[in-house]
Amino acid sequence: MEKLTTFTSTAVPMPLAHVDTDQIIPARFLKATTREGFGDNLFRDWRYDKQNNEIEDFVLNNPIYSGKILVAGKNFGCGSSREHAAWALYDYGFRVVVSSFFADIFQANSLNNGLLPIIVSDEDLDYIFKAIEKNSEQKFIVDLPNQSFTILGHDKMIEFEIDEYKKNCLIDGQDDIDYLVSLKPEIEEFEKSHIRF
Repeated sequence: MEKLTTFTSTAVPMPLAHVDTDQIIPARFLKATTREGFGDNLFRDWRYDKQNNEIEDFVLNNPIYSGKILVAGKNFGCGSSREHAAWALYDYGFRVVVSSFFADIFQANSLNNGLLPIIVSDEDLDYIFKAIEKNSEQKFIVDLPNQSFTILGHDKMIEFEIDEYKKNCLIDGQDDIDYLVSLKPEIEEFEKSHIRF
């Protein structure tokens, strides 16, 4: 995973509530065993018709929107617990998803796979959508170390909560296994000092 600290980006708006993981990555694409390539099928049934043609009015097919931030409606990531949903969003290029509510398992899967879910109030989410509607090139600053999300040019900064351990893992670009491996010298030293005969 790449390190996530502070960056500035435009955002892609998806003001739909209750987007479930089967819409994020349909079940027929879950056969792969590695994380690569899932971005190609992100929101597959919304991005393409049955003849594999782009559906023009879907937001990911609209060239005026781009960026590392997806702004989603309430209850994003509900449904099944498939980790592939986080893989698909990350592989597509998103590093942050903003919503007023995430399904618990989706939120955990995101944090474990380098994707930062930022929870904001319903009022702030509406404000963000309106800012993007007025200006498709609206920029935002994501500052993970200081846990803030700033809407540039609006004098508006939103603070967000995150588990301290997961925050540090994202900043260091580590998942749980990477973190444990990084502790190997301390673990070995502990074992040496606690040998019993």
